[in-house]
Amino acid sequence: MQHLGPQEAATLPRHLLEAHVVSLVRQCSGLRALRGAHARLLRLRLPRLTYAFALSKLLASCAASAATSYARSLFDQIPEPTTFCYNSLIHALSGPSNTAADAFLLYRRMLRAGAPPPNSFTLAFTIKACATVPALGEGQQLHSQAFRQGLEPSLYVQTGLLNLYARCEEVALARDVFDGMAEDKNLVAWSSMIGGYSRVGMANEALDLFREMQATGVNPDEVTMVSVISACAKAGALDLGRWVHAFIDRKGIKVDLELSTALIDMYAKCGLIERARWVFDAMVERDTKAWSAMIVGLAMHGLAEDALGLFSRMLQHKVIPNNVTFIGVLSACVHNGLVDDGRRYWSTMQEMGIKASMENYGCMVDLLCRSGLLDEAYSFVTDMPISPNSVIWRNLLVASKSSNRVDIVESASKRLLELEPQNSENYVLLSNLYASNSQWDRVRYMRKMMKANKVTVVAGCSSIEINGYMHKFVVSDGSPP
Repeated sequence: MQHLGPQEAATLPRHLLEAHVVSLVRQCSGLRALRGAHARLLRLRLPRLTYAFALSKLLASCAASAATSYARSLFDQIPEPTTFCYNSLIHALSGPSNTAADAFLLYRRMLRAGAPPPNSFTLAFTIKACATVPALGEGQQLHSQAFRQGLEPSLYVQTGLLNLYARCEEVALARDVFDGMAEDKNLVAWSSMIGGYSRVGMANEALDLFREMQATGVNPDEVTMVSVISACAKAGALDLGRWVHAFIDRKGIKVDLELSTALIDMYAKCGLIERARWVFDAMVERDTKAWSAMIVGLAMHGLAEDALGLFSRMLQHKVIPNNVTFIGVLSACVHNGLVDDGRRYWSTMQEMGIKASMENYGCMVDLLCRSGLLDEAYSFVTDMPISPNSVIWRNLLVASKSSNRVDIVESASKRLLELEPQNSENYVLLSNLYASNSQWDRVRYMRKMMKANKVTVVAGCSSIEINGYMHKFVVSDGSPP
């Protein structure tokens, strides 16, 4: 049947023709083979319904291969796409290499057509696209439609919504979905909720849920452990991080690239840079994220020479750096006051076509300010292609005040208060700067502005790790841990 001709195809019943289509498509291992199969099917001059069936199978294979352009062309050739066809293309468009808008627009096109009706897979794939961005507003619209269409109880829809809210750092909404799921929650649901807590730095909640997951008998995988380790890193919980690392080794969980990188980041942020270096050196394979995490960690600990040396090794290994890598490189230059090196690395980043992030700009401003090059720093800030954030203006303000550069102080303070009119830290900083120069009229003016804008001073807080839990304390808090 592999060499079926048009005359033979015309005599075969529909079910045998469709079996031939399925067999032919299954043999295709890539886009080129799919195009070849499409050409062969065209030569068979299949009946209309059989040809539509063939296109749907080709479409599904294209979606699995992430060949979205060809998948779109196949979809447009289907006269009356089924729900399966819509699902296949939406699934392809929900991948990380595409925009959520394409998947969402196709879903809206399906609704406007009136038929076929979407099912739980349609919503799950579209929600996945929203989670990739993430696009909270569109995701909430889909949640509402799932409720109205009676598809909300679907495990696929619930897991998609949970992942969406967790990625959008809407942990309260994510927890509502999580608590509404059936008792036998799957690994993806547990991992998504733990990951949501980890993203917002709620280490206790992430670890409590991890313990609850273990009690239910669900075994974690490397994805779960990345979230748990990341929670420890954000909270600075070294003892907890060590315990989790020992748990990974004890359970034989695969330490892949992402988990190794999370361990490097955790040990570096928790002050154990040598342990981070040990994890890095033990890695068989290292990608850009792993190299970047180690370089940033070394720079964070003031080990500028080690950080820059590792960056040179990274380039020797033909690993392409990204903007995070250069955060570490530029931070190393800041720690050692290497202005010329910093300028050179900045030029290298531009030549490599790497788009600078706000953190990259912040590092360069910090480097120039610490070196007393205020005019160059101010010009650098005003020439930025993106609007400088409050951190950059604050650094420039402090450096200018120390050097008695009134002109830059006035400009920076104005922009800072425009960006964050409700941030008490800015008013306190400016008041202290004016007070140090005996400008009492300006101090009084700052206090009047605080009252006029109803700005309240946020109490300082600190945290401590005791018996596997992080305890937070605020000023004048006398309660026991």
